[in-house]
Amino acid sequence: MSHRLDGGSQGSGGAGLAGAGAGKAWRDLRCGEVRPEHVGKRLILAGWVDTRRDHGGLVFIDLRDRAGICQLVINPERALEAHAVMHEIRNEFVLRAEGEVVARAPGAVNPELPTGEVELQVDTLEIVSRCPPLPFQLDEENVDETLRLRYRWLDLRRPRLQRNIRLRAQMVGVIRRTMEAAEFLDIQTPILFKPTPEGARDFIVPSRLQKGRFYALPQSPQILKQLSIIAGFDRYYQIAICFRDEDLRADRVQEITQLDVEMAFPDQELIFGLMEEMCVAIWRECIGVDLAPPFPRMTYADAMSRYGSDKPDLRFGLELEDATELTRGSGFKVFADAACVRYLRVPQELSRAELAALEERAKEWGAKGLAYLVYDEEGEVRSPIAKFLSEDELAAFAGAPASTVLFGADDPKLVARALGALRMHLGESLGLIDESRFEFLWVTDFPMFDWSEEDDRWGAVHHPFTRPTPEWEERFDQEPGEATAHAYDLIVNGNEIGGGSFRIHEPELQARVFGLLGITPDEQRVKFGFLLDALGMGAPPHGGIAFGIDRMVMVLAGEPNLRDVIAFPKNQAGVDPMSGAPSEVTADQLVELGIEVVVPEEER
Repeated sequence: MSHRLDGGSQGSGGAGLAGAGAGKAWRDLRCGEVRPEHVGKRLILAGWVDTRRDHGGLVFIDLRDRAGICQLVINPERALEAHAVMHEIRNEFVLRAEGEVVARAPGAVNPELPTGEVELQVDTLEIVSRCPPLPFQLDEENVDETLRLRYRWLDLRRPRLQRNIRLRAQMVGVIRRTMEAAEFLDIQTPILFKPTPEGARDFIVPSRLQKGRFYALPQSPQILKQLSIIAGFDRYYQIAICFRDEDLRADRVQEITQLDVEMAFPDQELIFGLMEEMCVAIWRECIGVDLAPPFPRMTYADAMSRYGSDKPDLRFGLELEDATELTRGSGFKVFADAACVRYLRVPQELSRAELAALEERAKEWGAKGLAYLVYDEEGEVRSPIAKFLSEDELAAFAGAPASTVLFGADDPKLVARALGALRMHLGESLGLIDESRFEFLWVTDFPMFDWSEEDDRWGAVHHPFTRPTPEWEERFDQEPGEATAHAYDLIVNGNEIGGGSFRIHEPELQARVFGLLGITPDEQRVKFGFLLDALGMGAPPHGGIAFGIDRMVMVLAGEPNLRDVIAFPKNQAGVDPMSGAPSEVTADQLVELGIEVVVPEEER
């Protein structure tokens, strides 16, 4: 459907969007909206020069805007003045063209374009804005990312990034419609708040009016959304910007956007069902893929045991199998002495060079080595450990002809990490992953705590406000390493796109959790006194979930780099090459804020 972008009639020059003069219409339609039903009509189009082709008199220009491309034809016999300016025009000039829509000749139809059956025969042509030679061409591949980010306004004109940003906006629209239909209320929470420990470093903001005191940019609205529920808003949501001062990767940035959801009197089935309904709508409306809820569920323990990961990719097999009990009396001492022995079957006869490369990868992930059994085309085994294994062990491990069995033997967590990473590497390198599929999974019952050797204390796996599962409420502090949390993640194709939990709503229980985490009663009052007070004033049971908007778009668009689904991202060093942020401030500003910058000795 076409939408008029000015107030005048087509081609009339009536009142329009702000232009160079009163009453000037910049365009009647967007370039990508011209269709066969417009043949014979006079239209004004405006946009960027995508390509220009000179055919010995006739000049063809593909004029581009967000809606698409329309071909302009400049014929000197029809429009001599317009043709005269053609030598000035380069790619990315902004033009305004007026003329008649005509049908293309049958042999000139372009079925790849929605506008491919028509073109605009130009009568008048205006150069609205000029462009110097570009630092890179928009169709150029392998452009250095720093150069792309330096000229991000150009980079964003590329079709792939245009698609990604449109997809993101479309997805957020679906999310809002889903949440509001379920009677969740959009509540905005502060950006300047109190530093609280939530797993990453805070971005700190100095206060000019309260010298020596600082705000923190929120890592998430976790406490604030809990307070919203305690305040009586029983269903809250927000598309929230969150800030985490952490090292960056391809799928991690310092400024993230998340869908934040919380509800009073939480019902896990309602939360899961609503999030599944939202995902179904997103995948259907944004990329035309039909999902089939309910999504499968798996406990954290099962996920680690079967896939070596708490975010398993279910698009291929290669499940880990357990051999711990089978190898308790093994003649192979590495197996017999290990706390855990697991293996995976690879549907390929791997060479010695391939096995050596896999062993190096396994060592990078913490393994001491990589044992194996290789079966040739006749099913004969080749392995330095085969002679140490019993007939029962060899029978249990027996693989199909032209296959390989890889083993991990060590601490259970280390084995899971190494074999889980090998599984993903083999899935990708052997082409076992069906890239057209989307496999969703709920992972539940996460550990509540993990031990930090570096800090010599327990830390919260999810966050310190997560509720223990009912069977652990009375004794989580007796066996912290075994306690499970009422926490859950939603995984798609090996990516965690959402995570949440039921929260602690009793001040006494919250204080006990803080105590286990090494936060003294005095520190609890300083850091969380307002939360503990609120929990003691009629706090209902509550819980929720948060979805990473950036990560969801990344999966939806099939993009490997998170920065390509964000309009204006920082680079991996947290720097914006376009604006130069972060930048220095003046000495006067520092004095006004009461701040002195200490330069490290090695930089002096």
